[in-house]
Amino acid sequence: MADNWLNETRDSYDTDGAGYAEKVQGLLDEHPHLRASLTVFAESVGGAGGGPVADVGCGPGYITRHLQDLGVDAFGIDLSPEMIAIARRDHPDLGFEVGSMTDLPLLDRSVGGVLAFWSVIHIPDVAVPGVFGEFRRVLRPGGPLLVGFHVGDETRHSTIGYTGRPISVDSHRRRPEQVSRWLREAGFTIDAELLIRPDEEIPGAVVFARAPQA
Repeated sequence: MADNWLNETRDSYDTDGAGYAEKVQGLLDEHPHLRASLTVFAESVGGAGGGPVADVGCGPGYITRHLQDLGVDAFGIDLSPEMIAIARRDHPDLGFEVGSMTDLPLLDRSVGGVLAFWSVIHIPDVAVPGVFGEFRRVLRPGGPLLVGFHVGDETRHSTIGYTGRPISVDSHRRRPEQVSRWLREAGFTIDAELLIRPDEEIPGAVVFARAPQA
């Protein structure tokens, strides 16, 4: 029962994958600050020595594609087999595999960067430290991490997906200082916190962090 949220999240995205993929289509075109944050991340990967970059919770792969277009050797991992099927269909030249950020199918210190772009929003508080520990485990020394999320102090439960079909998934809104605190506790150094559209009902935030050098 402790991991029931994981099963519900997987099942919800399997059910609503097509609707979600349509919802995020063209999203980056509407958000220049998000594009800028990905550019900064890509430059950080290069500055840290390069290497493969894991887009964790990649969904339909549009961020993975954007990173690749920025010159990053990016691949995607997602909990939902349906999301991975859509990503492989839409971006057949990129690598995608099914996996959970709670237990990444990656070797220790095997990637040059990790991106979690609005994917940790479904992770309950109790599981976040373990997830950030996984990010640190797979990152090479000094490797950059970017975490994007909704800002707030509440959890929203969704029962209807974008396609109108029933789902069951929680979305957690968090303050940047809390996310940064968890990252520091996992051993990361915080490079920057960016608050996006703070006057909107649901602001976004991006935290740039870096794995320890040793």
